[in-house]
Order: sequence, then C-alpha cells, then structure tokens
Amino acid sequence: MVRLEQVLDSWKAVRADTIAAVEEFPAAEFDFKPTADLMTFGQIARHILVAGHGLTGLLLEGEEHLGGPEFRQKMARLAPLPEGAGAPDLVRELRASIEQRTAELAGRDAEFYAGIITRVDGARVTRLEMLQFVKEHELTHRTQLFLCLRMKGLVPATTRRRLAIQAAR
Repeated sequence: MVRLEQVLDSWKAVRADTIAAVEEFPAAEFDFKPTADLMTFGQIARHILVAGHGLTGLLLEGEEHLGGPEFRQKMARLAPLPEGAGAPDLVRELRASIEQRTAELAGRDAEFYAGIITRVDGARVTRLEMLQFVKEHELTHRTQLFLCLRMKGLVPATTRRRLAIQAAR
C-alpha cells in the first residue's frame, strides 16, 4: 500500500533536486536546449512548476476530469509564475509551491485520496495515484534538467551525493 506521507516526502526530495539544478545552471543560459525541437532549460523548469502546482491545485479544488478542451485554461489560471521568469523567481516559486501544496495535500483525508478522477490521458485513477503521477512527471523532466547540467559540464546534486557516500566508505 502506498502511503500519502511517503509520496509527499518523496515529492519534496525530488523537488529539492529540481531546485538545486535550477540554482546551479547558469542563469544567463536558461535558453539552452540540447536540440532545436526541445524546450529550453528555463521552459522545462517552469513546466515542472506549472504542472505540479496546477495539477495538484485542480485536485484540491475537487476537479474530477483533468482533460478536455478547457484543461489548458484551468492550468493557466493556476500558474504561479509568468512565462519568461528568471532563475531567482523560478527557484522561489519552486520552493513556495512544494511547501504550499504538500501542506494542503497532507490535510486531506483518506476518502479524498480514494476518489476516482480522470487523468489528462483519459485514464481513471485515484487521487493518490494522480499525486504519484505528478511526482513521476517531475522526475521525468528533472532528468532533462540533469542532462542539460551534464552538457554544461555540471554534476547534478544526486550524483554528488552518491559520490560522497562512496568516498566515505
């Protein structure tokens, strides 16, 4: 059984590494993208923020259908930061959003999380499964941020931690 507290704690850990990537990437290069058809580093970071904040906001509002033609409008209404925001604003909002949303989500009861909703792709899932999906979505895009870091010769926080543990043995 997946426990809410574990999902929220895990999402906070993922977000901490997302924030580290945004802090460590050269702010003047937020328009960097590995290939022409991908989002820029800054766009990916903002997408992580907007998706996590927006999807959980819709969950908290009791939305039961996260798809459809009005989905983008609903998400835009909940966007905590305008497009083109710089590194300091992104970092601030990434921190504020995870604290706000995890506190709000922690206050909901088991019945709330057992409720079935329709995900963006049409899948029927519980709200807890949707929350897990939000975290997995961030992990996917965090990996893209890490690739950009690597391409700039920077080592992601997760690798630094692993190397420190190995060195301590």
